[in-house]
Amino acid sequence: MTRKGYLDWLRGVATLLMIEAHTMDAWTLPSERDGWPYRAAIVLGGFAAPAFMCLAGVALALAAVSRERRGKTVAEVAALARRRGWQIFGLAFLFRLQALVISGGRFPQSLLKVDILNVMGLAMVLAGAVWALVPDRRTRALCLLAAAVPIALLAPPLTGAAWLDALPDWLEMYFRQAPGRTSFSLFPWPAYLLAGVAIGSWLAAADGEAEVRVARRLGLYGATLAATGGLATLLPPFAGVPTPMTSAPSVFCVRLGMVMLAVPLARAWHERRAPGWSPVREFGLASLFVYWVHVEMAYGRPARALHRDLSFWEAAAATLALMVLLYGLVRLKAVVSAGWPGARRLEPRAHPGA
Repeated sequence: MTRKGYLDWLRGVATLLMIEAHTMDAWTLPSERDGWPYRAAIVLGGFAAPAFMCLAGVALALAAVSRERRGKTVAEVAALARRRGWQIFGLAFLFRLQALVISGGRFPQSLLKVDILNVMGLAMVLAGAVWALVPDRRTRALCLLAAAVPIALLAPPLTGAAWLDALPDWLEMYFRQAPGRTSFSLFPWPAYLLAGVAIGSWLAAADGEAEVRVARRLGLYGATLAATGGLATLLPPFAGVPTPMTSAPSVFCVRLGMVMLAVPLARAWHERRAPGWSPVREFGLASLFVYWVHVEMAYGRPARALHRDLSFWEAAAATLALMVLLYGLVRLKAVVSAGWPGARRLEPRAHPGA
């Protein structure tokens, strides 16, 4: 199956938004956080994580369909998807160990903190299980969406569930987001990935003009979903339940809808631009590597002098400088990796779902 470069490019945009969100949050003075520029930057950066989760699901489906076309059975493909999920889940703890070594923290609390890789890995395992149980493509996509809906809807009631208070902190964080401790949990974040697998299954079945039509439909459905979610934000999804914004089903609809809308826009942009050098696409191809190295640069000991010490525009300038540095590291990694004995022409692993 031909690689869909526009998805790599879209993942690159999400990578840049991720860097922006983390650096602006880490480096901006508290007194600068009430202004509209900072608020706009944080809202824009808030689309990075949903995009990563959704696109990881898309990539999981594209890879699975490609393997099936090469002769692997549904069971074998599903097993590979689950194995990749457990790998990502394991990498989450290695990532936290790195942070503990570089920047310190409380042990074992820092090591057990739930982050996006924990949730992404477990979501991929779930997607692999559904893939194995439902061999028919259309029925599988519907089952994935059917599983995503309750995961998204259960987030608000779980936020205020008293019975979760009895769980150890490290386990509680898997069930609900805890401000100041983690922004990710199993409700609602895996729903983005499951929806992405359904979208990827749809895209994998289309080529040429059919893919253009599928992308356009995705954009139409996404715009409708985002508009519906935007209207729903005016109403409390669960009256009387304290719900973080990222847990609200209405916000889930807005974010997923915007990611879906971005697919045909990214495809149109990618088709019209001149072929050749694309630093944004290179960021997308190396998104896991960029995630891995930049978090400590933003929040960790190496940047401690900048923490909450810059004006908005100073933080914005520093963010651009960090992006340039990270791109240099991406290119350096490409050169080093390409020089390994037996290495193929480098295209870094695109993302956790590849």
